[in-house]
Amino acid sequence: MFEWAYSGANKAVPRNVGPECAYFLSPHRQIIETVIVTTICIYILIKTYPKLEIPKETSYIKNDRGGKRLLVILLALLWGMEIGFKFASRTVIYLLNPCHVTTLIQIYLLAAPPSKTVTALFRIHLNLLNGPLLAFLFPETASRTILAEAALYWIQHGMMFVIPYYLLRIGGVYNVEPLWDFNWAIFSYSLNLLYHFIVLQIIAIPAQVNLNHMLCPAILDPFDGPWYRIAAVIHQALLCPLLCKTFCIIADFCLTKFPPTKVKPHMKDNLQDLKLDDQIKERHDD
Repeated sequence: MFEWAYSGANKAVPRNVGPECAYFLSPHRQIIETVIVTTICIYILIKTYPKLEIPKETSYIKNDRGGKRLLVILLALLWGMEIGFKFASRTVIYLLNPCHVTTLIQIYLLAAPPSKTVTALFRIHLNLLNGPLLAFLFPETASRTILAEAALYWIQHGMMFVIPYYLLRIGGVYNVEPLWDFNWAIFSYSLNLLYHFIVLQIIAIPAQVNLNHMLCPAILDPFDGPWYRIAAVIHQALLCPLLCKTFCIIADFCLTKFPPTKVKPHMKDNLQDLKLDDQIKERHDD
């Protein structure tokens, strides 16, 4: 019934699609791992959610000089091209991969009006940057038979780092928790795991398509074997918060300390529009 969404998956690529990958792990093991991981994640979500804090300040002064509008148009265009390629190659199922979902979140962050929801979603998505990093370190473009589609792979994943940096530059609702606060990182990673073990796995098993390696490990996976998913849960639990904090530290240095790219004295400061500055000066003069 839904073969139009996955029938174009490249079977020539090892461990990409097919029964060999689908039955790499026994159903019994898949069920046990899923129950254990989801139970732990739900428990962590319940315990962590009350600890999540968002600043009470609601003021937001836009100063992007059309940058947000340009980025949202560009990102929407890239995502639209990705959808077109996926329909053309009958691989729509790959749009469920985390990097595509993260790109969709970034489109929302660029287009949505300021709110606490935007701040929460912004902080959560900063903990999903392991996706583009792994995409660069271990590129998987063999299944992209169209040249433009392969080029789009690199552009899209590169933009996933550009967008949060630019939003941090704007400030306002795009702010981060203190460096020593790991509640957002833990909460975000639990959501990430639930998406993998519930959404991706449920769809990947009947389609026999290895969505984000939920059915079988990659050829270059150093933890290749029946324990590869547990190993991934552990090493990504270390990578996700480490990468998020490192990204924030680098952004803080570039935006507030490094002279060639410094734009504001502190990360929490809103960048004021030049027109608003002029209005304030006029009021003081009067």
